[in-house]
Amino acid sequence: MGRHSLPDAYAPEERGDASPRRRRRTIAIATLLVLAVATGTGVAVKGGLLSFSESCEDSAVHLSLAASPDIAPAVRAIAEEALANEVRSDGHCLDVDVVARDSYKVADALAGGGEAPDFQIWLPDSDLWLDRAEGLGTGIPISPSDSVASSPVGLAMVPSASQRLGWPKKTYSWAGVVTAALTSDKVRLGAADPARSATGLLALTSIAASSGQQGGDSDTRVAETAKVLAERMSDSDAQVLETLARSGSGAEEGNPKRNQAVLISEQAAFTHNAEAAGSGRLNLFYPKDGTPLLDYPYTLVDEEKLTLVQSRAALRFMTLLNDTDSRAVFARYGFRPAGGEAENAVVTAAGGKSPQPYAASAAEAPSAKDLQEMLGMWTITVQSARLTTVVDASGSMSTPVPGRGQSRMDVTKESLIQALTQFTADDEIGLWEFATTLDGKKDYRKLMPTRRLGDPAQGGSTHREKLAAAFAGLQPVPGGATGLYDTTLASYKEAQSSYLKGKFNALVILTDGSDQDEDGISRSALVAELKELADPERPVPIIAIAVGPDADREEVAEIARITGGDGYEVSDPAEIQAVILQAIMTAGQNGRAAQE
Repeated sequence: MGRHSLPDAYAPEERGDASPRRRRRTIAIATLLVLAVATGTGVAVKGGLLSFSESCEDSAVHLSLAASPDIAPAVRAIAEEALANEVRSDGHCLDVDVVARDSYKVADALAGGGEAPDFQIWLPDSDLWLDRAEGLGTGIPISPSDSVASSPVGLAMVPSASQRLGWPKKTYSWAGVVTAALTSDKVRLGAADPARSATGLLALTSIAASSGQQGGDSDTRVAETAKVLAERMSDSDAQVLETLARSGSGAEEGNPKRNQAVLISEQAAFTHNAEAAGSGRLNLFYPKDGTPLLDYPYTLVDEEKLTLVQSRAALRFMTLLNDTDSRAVFARYGFRPAGGEAENAVVTAAGGKSPQPYAASAAEAPSAKDLQEMLGMWTITVQSARLTTVVDASGSMSTPVPGRGQSRMDVTKESLIQALTQFTADDEIGLWEFATTLDGKKDYRKLMPTRRLGDPAQGGSTHREKLAAAFAGLQPVPGGATGLYDTTLASYKEAQSSYLKGKFNALVILTDGSDQDEDGISRSALVAELKELADPERPVPIIAIAVGPDADREEVAEIARITGGDGYEVSDPAEIQAVILQAIMTAGQNGRAAQE
């Protein structure tokens, strides 16, 4: 079956600039539309319609369309009107049954293959799901075409919160508005799970791109933002809206369970405001560095198995969705045209107001690689972590850090305590220390077991509090040397034996020197043991952090990479907090890529 461009008579109306999404793919049309000839007389084709005397009930061609829940009502209204008006394709009335299906669920089902779906057309909210549906190319084939509507992603706030941020006169970048929301009297910000929501993933990717423009350690800033969002994450876009304060009353806005700001689409804000009253309405920020678009690509599913009549009817319905009357229907439901042009009535109803840059060009769409990396970062950063932290307590850790008036150990402790605040109560963290002959013949000693930070501990405290105290109590061992190899092997064995599925398991080793234990295991023996122990089904990457000028980053990096981790170097122990977050993110992405 060949791929052909849409014939002129069936082409959607001109929309100006092409869709800003990263690419467009043309539907594989079963056959070119031709003039029908009956009893030697040409029958004129007009706009894809053929007029026959058969009733719709007798001649209808039935199709099922799975649409993203937000656009399903609008598409259903158009389909019902088409059937009522007896709109035809090759003499057959169009009878399109529109069902609402979450885009991520459809994408996963198509990628997995299996049973044939009960629909012939798919209308996801974003073409980012197309890559996910295509997967490794072994699932059910799809044939995507152009968009039928669009909606930009923005940040909506209840009036009291938006006023504190200077709405509508003050404009922000993505990074700026999110930072302002999180620091302005601690505005509670909610979002949908980026693994299930195109809105959530596009917003998070925009925040990351914007943060990168600010320079500095943007990866850590994004990871920290992701952790904050994860604490108030909802499974779906609809559930995000349900978390908002229901009124402007002090009780509602002061309720810690209620959000005051949410990352949603313009159309979602439009729908919310249509049903809200007074202070329950939302104001919408449009970041000045561009808003990404939900783009609703019209997609045939398993097109080769469609009959000729079904394929042509599906094509006819696509052209119908792009005509002037249908655009008016989409606008009534809060959608923009496919090209993203702003319509004042929609923007105003959604909570937009000048000088917010709602008519600016859409942000450049992220690449599939960008989206995959961001999803990997999100998955690992917000997934509960199980970390065993192993800290060098050799005598060299008492060396002063230039310009700080503190020892390497003192600064390391402070950084670890600060890093501890970035983890949730469900994260599990333990602590070992090491130096030669620290515990009899052992170079290592377990100070705290790896447990949930929120678990109760003796004395009415929590494991987090006990662990912070243990960090604070670390002291260099006078005369102690660096027993790195034996410690690495022992701690890795324990971390792997206690591996917990569903968590990000890792071993974090901080050292300021190379191995100095002449009676311990050799480097080659350690490497051989780790190669034997490493199990891709139970991954425990080593995150090795070389602290100070005496540490050998390449040595620890080579050892760590055997397990799927890597080595990092910090000249100032104060950088440890940022490096740990970055390392977790990188290890998580590597693990995800390996699994795929």
